[in-house]
Amino acid sequence: MKRIVILIALCFCNGIYAQIKLPRLISDGMVLQRDIPLKIWGWASPDEKIEINFNQKKYKATAAKDGNWMVMLPSQKAGGPYGMTLTASNTIVLKNILIGDVWLCSGQSNMELPMERVKDKYKDVIAKIDNSNIRQFLVPDQYEFAKENVDLSSGEWLSANPGNILKFSAVAYFFADEIYQKYKIPIGLINSALGGSPAECWISAEAVKKFPEYDTEYQKFKDGTLGSQIEESDKKISSTWYSTINKEDEGLKNKWSNPELEDTDWKNMNIPGYWADTELGNVNGVVWLRKEFTVSNLKESNAKLILGRIVDADSVYVNGNFVGTTSYMYPPRIYSFDAKFLKEGKNEIAIRVINNSGKGGFVEDKPYQLLLGNEVIDLKGSWKYKLGIKMAALPGQTFIRWKPVGLYNAMIAPLKNYGIKGVLWYQGESSTKKPEEYSALMTTLITNWRTEWKQGDFPFLYVQLTNFMAPKTEPGESNWAALRQQQKNTLAVSNTGMAVTIDLGEWNDIHPLNKYDVGRRLSLSARKMVYGEKNLVASGPLFKSMEQKGNQLVLSFTDIGSGLMAKDNQPLKAFEIAGNDGKFLWANAVIQGDKIILSNETILNPTRVRYAWADNPNQANLYNKENLPASPFEGSL
Repeated sequence: MKRIVILIALCFCNGIYAQIKLPRLISDGMVLQRDIPLKIWGWASPDEKIEINFNQKKYKATAAKDGNWMVMLPSQKAGGPYGMTLTASNTIVLKNILIGDVWLCSGQSNMELPMERVKDKYKDVIAKIDNSNIRQFLVPDQYEFAKENVDLSSGEWLSANPGNILKFSAVAYFFADEIYQKYKIPIGLINSALGGSPAECWISAEAVKKFPEYDTEYQKFKDGTLGSQIEESDKKISSTWYSTINKEDEGLKNKWSNPELEDTDWKNMNIPGYWADTELGNVNGVVWLRKEFTVSNLKESNAKLILGRIVDADSVYVNGNFVGTTSYMYPPRIYSFDAKFLKEGKNEIAIRVINNSGKGGFVEDKPYQLLLGNEVIDLKGSWKYKLGIKMAALPGQTFIRWKPVGLYNAMIAPLKNYGIKGVLWYQGESSTKKPEEYSALMTTLITNWRTEWKQGDFPFLYVQLTNFMAPKTEPGESNWAALRQQQKNTLAVSNTGMAVTIDLGEWNDIHPLNKYDVGRRLSLSARKMVYGEKNLVASGPLFKSMEQKGNQLVLSFTDIGSGLMAKDNQPLKAFEIAGNDGKFLWANAVIQGDKIILSNETILNPTRVRYAWADNPNQANLYNKENLPASPFEGSL
């Protein structure tokens, strides 16, 4: 009996392995890279014979002893759609294949951010998108420390059409559309990005050895034990914290969402704003807020509530009816609901805000309003508030997924057999704690990926950090500025390009909504570097060198295009100079031909310069006449 069971098991296993299997990327609707030999690979039983029929030609392979097999297709010209048939003991038929340019799109949340998040800003544009020649493969968000994964757990190729477009990376789509409209070449986007991820997550175990601190940290998490322990502990702490507030919150127990609630004893605060600035102080837990508003003429069937951004989580009720919730601080709060919840005359909105640490409240300089057709009801101003429950701050979570190597193993390694045109990279916000190492990290990452892909020095195009946080009036230090300098330094790596976005940010939002111009500026670099438009001005001015002439500094730049200019014909701003004491002061700055002359009457021997050296250098106004902004920089003699 035992022998029979074993034989049955062996037959079952052989049946499984005899079925040829393809990686997720090799699937219906895929875009294959033009003009290079193409790898088609997968798994089968040992010595299995595989035949591929593609574009009226046949190719054969035999699986190795470990079941791996690979076929090299000769380079193909752009075109399609094509079919592909793979035959062994089973047959797989792939449909709707295009040949074009494939771009790997990686980094953190500003690359990951989908069109869903910008659908109101680009409503008219999105309504017209229907292009099967632009496609995206969304890599699932996963991490792995023990080994390099050979495949992805999920994912499919989707065309840019009304049913799919909101899932596309906004930056990547706008880039792809610019390239497609110019060259009519199919574009494939492999979207492999994860919010909050620092650069070291995306580097292989071998390459990260150049950074002993990160290699040591990686080794701690390699077997998974420590990560599991930390995640279990964090989960227990978080679960206890949230279960306590949901159980003890006076607002939930006493239904403070009720529009008939007597709230005359509630305090008042201005929205937008933070309750830390009221007599309540900087407390964590749950705060309820209520506001009465008037609807004069109710004709619409749909309403939209726009509540800017709220720190951290919110649940919103209109006249006692639940209309929406958001669980963390970053997304814009936009809640559409049935206008039957409203009535002519007085109405009541109630918001339950959960704040687990830091200052809770409503982010300033954002819209807070109710839209009814063309009518806009302003909700800013005085609101009533009351504490539901006061809690100690929730201890910070350890984000295991952001540890070194983990994202490379799970989200990059499975892709490296797939031919690409190049990489689009948008990352850096999570690396600003240690800006001084960033150029070395990125040089390592770029070299690492190019080595693994074995396609030579493919183009690597990246986005420089945009402007963020409150502006400051005096010169000072800035980690964000220091990281931008490191990004500028990374241009020394061959075949790299940088999109400067110092004018595209929002002071109060780490996820600015203008993703069109980011994609467009990346496309300028691609058009010049990759697609051969040699005379195209693809960048704003980049600092090259300087010399001292008396008490002045004379600056030279590359990428000046048809000339330097100050935006809107205003005086040049945001330049600082310092002498040997290192104390920076604002400089008088004047354009003379293709040079900029800097001076300050109190600095007789200037030796150092900075431009746009701040988290948010909102007065930076040096551009070329092609209307592309200069990169922030520092330099010294």
